Parts: sequence; structure tokens; C-alpha cells
Amino acid sequence: MTEKAPAPGDIARLLEIMRKLRDPETGCPWDLEQDFATIAPYTIEEAYEVASAIETRDYPALKDELGDLLLQVVFHAQMASEQNLFAFADVVEAICAKMIRRHPHVFGTSEVAGASGVSRAWEEIKRQERAQKSGRGTGLLDDIPAALPALMRAIKLQNRAAEVGFDWPNAMHVTDKIVEESRELAEAAESLPREKVVEEFGDLLFAMANLARHLKLDPEDALRRANAKFVRRFGAIEAGIQAQGRSLPDASLAEMEALWDEAKRREKAGQ
Repeated sequence: MTEKAPAPGDIARLLEIMRKLRDPETGCPWDLEQDFATIAPYTIEEAYEVASAIETRDYPALKDELGDLLLQVVFHAQMASEQNLFAFADVVEAICAKMIRRHPHVFGTSEVAGASGVSRAWEEIKRQERAQKSGRGTGLLDDIPAALPALMRAIKLQNRAAEVGFDWPNAMHVTDKIVEESRELAEAAESLPREKVVEEFGDLLFAMANLARHLKLDPEDALRRANAKFVRRFGAIEAGIQAQGRSLPDASLAEMEALWDEAKRREKAGQ
């Protein structure tokens, strides 16, 4: 009796595809060469592509990108299974247990007041989990992944430190710190070695991330918006120069700045 093939949409089908791709005798040579380290960059890239599809509200693309991200989970789980570390089912069970544990107001008898109450309870449960881990020799900040985007990691580091009271009282104090760091950067840029300039620039960025946190802003989102605005306005410069039958290298800085200001004016006027 032949085994029934998994139905379309069944995760078992994807797991079987990955097993075949990693088969030592009949699998794909490229897939067989991979390990956790070589696949990790693809995992990060796919997560960003999911975020990009969400930002542009391209939902057909989101479906495809979520599939690509799911493949990354399956790929890592398959490699782990081959080394007898864990299997895909263990990944699923671990996240199920975590979600149940962190939602006692849904799966238990706890009560919370609104979304803010949920957030506070979630953080308290995470704090308790970290406290259990700390008994195994980990520091307060040790489990914050070093591979996170730098601004995102800065926010997480600052939030974690704030949990134990190590924080600025308010945004005004952070603004004062930004002024101080800006001055130190300017002084370093004038006479100090490049490594010191890099350090001071990093201090300024860290302070800016702290200000975003106090203002309850996402610095990554704010910078993405600034990037998009720059692309939009620079595109207006290109269009303006091309409308004159010229190319960008032919235009002066003054001409480009004038077109930039015009694009800015139009945006503010809602045109």
C-alpha cells in the first residue's frame, strides 16, 4: 500500500520537499552544501522582504514572501534533524508552549485590562523567563541577539536596562544628551583618529535611538520613511532635469536644490 501524498497546503508536503532536497544521494548539490551559518543571511533577507511587502501593501507578494520565510524555518529544522538536535515538530511545540505560557489571560485564569495590560503581562512573563535563565550564568542583556539591526538592538538594550531603572527620566534629558554627543562628535571629527570619530558617531546614534524610544517611535520606521522621502524628492530632481532634455551630471547643485525645494513645496501643499 503506497503512502498517501500530502494534500496541497499541508506542511508535511513542504517538509518532504526539504527532506528530498537534502537527501545525500539524490538531493540538490547546493542545498546539501548549506549549514546554519550559510543559510542565516537568507533567513534575515526573507524577513526583510516580508516587511517590504507589508509596507507596500503588496499582498500577493506578501503571500509569496511568507512562503519564502517559512522555507527558511523548514530548512533550519531539517538541518537540525539531520544532526539529531531537534525536529520541525519540536519547533512547533516550543512556540505553542511559549504562546500559551505568555497568554495566561487567554489560556488560563489571569485577567488583564486592554492591550496595555497584555503588554505589561507579556513583559513580566519574559522577565521571569530571563530570571530563570540568569541562574545559568546569563546577564540581563545577554539574550538580545547581536545580529539584530543596530537601531533595533539599541532600543531593545535600552528597554531592558530601563526595566531595572537605568534610564533617562524623560525625553528632554535625552535631547540634552544628543546635544552633548553632537558636540563631542564635531570635536572628534576635527582632530581625533577615525576610530574615535566612529565611536562618537555611534554614541550619537545610540542617543537618537533613546530619544525615539522615549517618544514612543520606531527609529527603523522613521528612517525608512526618511529614505522613501529622499527617493521621492530625488526622483523629482531627475524628472525635472530630464524634462529639460538634460541628464543629472549636466545639472548644477543649485539647479538640483531648486528642484528639491519645489518637490518639497508640492508635498507640503498636498499636490
